Amino acid sequence: MLSRRTLAASLAALAAAPLLAACGGDSDAADTGAGTKKVGGINIGPDQHRIRGKKVAKIAALVPKAVRERGTLRLGGSADASPPLGFFATDDRTRIGSELDIATLVADTLGLKPRQEQVSWENLFVGLDSGKFDAVFSNVTVTEERKEKYDFATYRLDNLAFEAKKGTTWRVEEPADVAGRTIAVSSGTNQEKILVDWSKQNEKAGRAPVTIKYFQKDTDYYLALQSGRIDAYLGPNPSAAYHVASAGQSRIIGTLSGGGSLVQGKIAATTKKGSGLVDAYAAALDHVIADGSYGRVLKRWGLSSEAVRKSEINPAGLPKP
Repeated sequence: MLSRRTLAASLAALAAAPLLAACGGDSDAADTGAGTKKVGGINIGPDQHRIRGKKVAKIAALVPKAVRERGTLRLGGSADASPPLGFFATDDRTRIGSELDIATLVADTLGLKPRQEQVSWENLFVGLDSGKFDAVFSNVTVTEERKEKYDFATYRLDNLAFEAKKGTTWRVEEPADVAGRTIAVSSGTNQEKILVDWSKQNEKAGRAPVTIKYFQKDTDYYLALQSGRIDAYLGPNPSAAYHVASAGQSRIIGTLSGGGSLVQGKIAATTKKGSGLVDAYAAALDHVIADGSYGRVLKRWGLSSEAVRKSEINPAGLPKP
């Protein structure tokens, strides 16, 4: 498993390597000064020039008095490195990513200073339960089980993506499109369950099953893709979008909901049920969606395809196991 420091760097290396060979040392990963480094047009340096919002008094008034008086919004984020959602910049100190950008926009709209702490995944929910965090903006999918303990205000679709070599004309929209193909997926994931189910559907319909491949690291998946050992890699859309933008060697040939055919998966700001904050989050998100700043954040990280038109409070989530 790649460390938080090396994951972004390894993707940058994948982007730079073929360009260095072809262009005599001119890399798509370039220092542009002032602490900025870009990979495939994406700034992964510590100087982010983050898109900021302004306080909207009417929306800020929705925040419970105790939080307003404190003046800060205590945010939990996953310590795992997961470009473009949350990872460390090239200085290995500055936390960057789309989730922090969106959380910052919400805090700005509420007139609060964002205070983020990175913890392990399980401690995000421990922090919400204990009152340590006011919210978690960390790629949390709405599920029916989680709705029993938490309130949600959605801000992004939860999609999976099929990633194939650049120039591929094959498209994936349904199980028949992957019949007889060799596709890689991470073991024990929701996308693995969906791919296995699609393969069974193909066999039941008299079509060829999917040959499923597993590798240990993200870099292994991408090397297998470029060498032709696999036809596609099925993984989270944000990671695929980031890799496409940064490496320039592949393309997304199809997307589907992280909930499969059952429900459209949705990512949401998460808060303890009954905290009184979910209405404020939803209103702030609707405001930044309307003023365009939300769209600019998603665009700068390559996630425009996951944009929502409005924030929903506690929508239908992924069903219980």
